[in-house]
Amino acid sequence: MGDLERMGEEGLIIERLNEHVGFFLQGARLLEQGQSSFQRYEVWDTPQFGTLFRLDGCFMSSEADEFYYHENVVHVPAMAHAGVRRALIIGGGDGGAAKELLKYASIEQIRLVELDACVVELARRHLSGVHCGALDDPRVELVIGDGFHHVTVEAAATGDAYDLIVLDLTDPGGPADALYREPFFEACSRLLSPGGVLSLHLGSPVFQPAQVRAVVNALRATFAVVSPYFLYIPLYGSLWGLATASASLDPAACQPHNLDQRVRERGVDGLKYYNGDIHRAQFVLPNNLRRLLGT
Repeated sequence: MGDLERMGEEGLIIERLNEHVGFFLQGARLLEQGQSSFQRYEVWDTPQFGTLFRLDGCFMSSEADEFYYHENVVHVPAMAHAGVRRALIIGGGDGGAAKELLKYASIEQIRLVELDACVVELARRHLSGVHCGALDDPRVELVIGDGFHHVTVEAAATGDAYDLIVLDLTDPGGPADALYREPFFEACSRLLSPGGVLSLHLGSPVFQPAQVRAVVNALRATFAVVSPYFLYIPLYGSLWGLATASASLDPAACQPHNLDQRVRERGVDGLKYYNGDIHRAQFVLPNNLRRLLGT
């Protein structure tokens, strides 16, 4: 009996954060599993997190705590921006990032480029609490295709420009590996409008420090302003890093009272995590992270 079948039988899901450390969930019930052309997928019902899904054995998102990640990967850059109208999401087939962007009345178009159609299909079947219908909003253009090719070839050829690019990806390694490297970041930078900003996740500085450092360094080789920030994400079992990158925009410089005013003025409601104080606090780094990132 394989590990996946044994976990399903026992109601136990195990995830490794590195070769030495992991964590587990108990009482889980397997709803669906399969192998797409790109990755293995699983959907589980769990007592702690409700419905969640995994790709290649890694937790991606859950209905109970998706807001920790999605609110921060979207609103930290979007609230710092003067007014996001056009956004590009690479990955994000669960629809959570699109859902957060649709809270802005200024949003005119979101292009969501997801490599794996299976991710979108399982989100439609199981994860309505994550996307809340965003995948069917007329402002969302869903493209099933290779995000690397879309950015470096298709969008580059048409001269597309975006106020915000969200790289809502699986971890480095596997299908997304090339999307964490300097050539791809350079291609993204050419698609940003003046004042535009990119956001993405970095991984765990506790359990994947070399990975976090490498991604930040690749961003710094491309963008003039790179601002890492950190928060605890329950489903990921660790402190987790995100970052914004821009030619000029620095979300770390925004003041909490101005951000809270923007939340009200822009009519963004239903926030469970994000506010002005949280925005500013996440950029304040302890000494060990300053050393890790060379700041």
